[in-house]
Amino acid sequence: MQHTPTCRTTNNVHIHRGVCRMKSCLTALTVSLLLTTPNSFAYTPTSSPEGMYRTFEKNYKDMALATCITTAYKYDVNVGIDAGSSVSAMRDWTYYDMEKSPLAVKALVEKYLARDYTNPLAESQIKGIKFDLLKCLDMYHSKELDALTKKVVTHPNQTYMQNIKKP
Repeated sequence: MQHTPTCRTTNNVHIHRGVCRMKSCLTALTVSLLLTTPNSFAYTPTSSPEGMYRTFEKNYKDMALATCITTAYKYDVNVGIDAGSSVSAMRDWTYYDMEKSPLAVKALVEKYLARDYTNPLAESQIKGIKFDLLKCLDMYHSKELDALTKKVVTHPNQTYMQNIKKP
């Protein structure tokens, strides 16, 4: 019976089994990388906003969050401009009732920003801290925003990209 080596032999002396196993692992890794490489190039990170691919429901909630941040930080010019620009973009990517929505979002934002999140421990270290971002996040995850979204968003499961691709 002829011996078929599983790893290279030199003068019928086998190379250490650990080296053979390592070579097998490297071969398997190389094959799997070759098989998955074409798929990894299929998705290239984009430098464009992804909101146009999200549902109207998600964009509406994101718009409400950005509105809250814009309102909370209106005296910080850079934050206000950036957040306000984000609100404008999300308005373009969402279909909702334009008559009811702006006032309703504004009222909800004002309600949450009026909350008193006093924390004596934090206040002793940072004077005047208001936790406005935390308030905005609480609004974002609230049942009130969920209810408002259901009330004013048209076709909540559709996306902007689905609509522009329709003939």
